[in-house]
Amino acid sequence: MDPRIREHAETIADHSVDLQDGDNVVIDAHPDAEDLVVALHEACADRGANPLAVQERLGQRFRRAYLRNHDGEFETPSHVQALYEEMDVYIAVRGGGNATETSDVDPEVTSAYNKAQQPLLDERLSKRWCLTQYPAETNAQLGQMSTEGYENFVWDAINKDWDAVREHQQQMVEILDPADEVRIVSGDTTDVTMSVAGNPTLNDYGERNLPGGEVFTAPRPESVEGEVLFDKPLYHQGREVTDAFLRFEDGVVVEHDASKNREVLTEVLETDSGARHLGELGIGMNRDIDTFTYNMLFDEKMGDTVHMAVGRAYEDTVGEDNEQNESAVHVDMIVDMSEDSYIEVDGEIVQRDGTFRFEDGFEG
Repeated sequence: MDPRIREHAETIADHSVDLQDGDNVVIDAHPDAEDLVVALHEACADRGANPLAVQERLGQRFRRAYLRNHDGEFETPSHVQALYEEMDVYIAVRGGGNATETSDVDPEVTSAYNKAQQPLLDERLSKRWCLTQYPAETNAQLGQMSTEGYENFVWDAINKDWDAVREHQQQMVEILDPADEVRIVSGDTTDVTMSVAGNPTLNDYGERNLPGGEVFTAPRPESVEGEVLFDKPLYHQGREVTDAFLRFEDGVVVEHDASKNREVLTEVLETDSGARHLGELGIGMNRDIDTFTYNMLFDEKMGDTVHMAVGRAYEDTVGEDNEQNESAVHVDMIVDMSEDSYIEVDGEIVQRDGTFRFEDGFEG
């Protein structure tokens, strides 16, 4: 076994989920990630934890079979709910597979399924959890890398000094956390403002998401105004969506478009009332993630990017006196901020063309 796999497992156990004696651990992993699952079982044994490996949500072939043969009326599965209620730690490991496996599933069926899964999501997020990636061959192909090159890319992004990452990113947290208004401008296609007043800014340094490398908060749902073109593509429901465009009035998406698979974006926005509001503003700060790979776990952390998510706001990013945007979906989309772009916080430019004001080369 590659020693970096065991290092990956140790990082998850000690840094991401703080694995303890007696913890009941659910490891939800793609079949391609078997080596990492083995290493995680070793880590559990060393710490007296109780692992259970499942493929509940990360295997696409059986999910496709289920959804394509279903009548579209779903209930929350009580046996899965019971499992999640009993667990202390949830570790999700993405692997390979066909990124377009569910492309022939009716989006309305997928949307109904996601709604029924909402209580399971709530339960998972209430526990100690981590989402990470195993470097499978199909992911390498999607990212247009060799297998060895992709393995190096993944483990360089994961097995690193997370204390140093936290310290660097804290500089942006200290700018954003006390802020009122944020404005994102990129070229002549994106100019959007939002209030984050009273909402905490979180420093993602490899705990719940591994790799980490972003700071993020929640906009106040009614405050978002303007328009944004997400010029990085994404895969959702097995389909590639390109050039997603949203226009907001009083916090609500009132117009949307995409150059490819617009109907997928439409289905997302029609999931429920919360899906037409922003639930997250994230700023990518991981300079080691320098290649776009069609994998949101990595792509949203890239330096020189901003991402926004329609749908659910994470509870930890919403202030005690503020409204949390609720939705069955949370769909991230990315804006390239490397050229002709800036981030403005309370009227002051804090990043221009991807360089922060606390970095060398910043020109306000």
